[in-house]
Amino acid sequence: MGKTSSAAKDKYNAKTYDQIQFRVKKGRKAELQAHAAAQGESLSAFLNRAAAETMRRDWRRTADL
Repeated sequence: MGKTSSAAKDKYNAKTYDQIQFRVKKGRKAELQAHAAAQGESLSAFLNRAAAETMRRDWRRTADL
């Protein structure tokens, strides 16, 4: 991949996506990656799904109060 291609992808990603960085204990990243792979997902897709499912569950619980 050339520099022009990388620059174009970087520009697209910066315009299209927000980036979140968070830390996990040593070894936890590998565990998360293995779980995601077992589900047929990338780590990013798994984390997005986990966040969405947790938010739905929280909204339902709040609505039930």
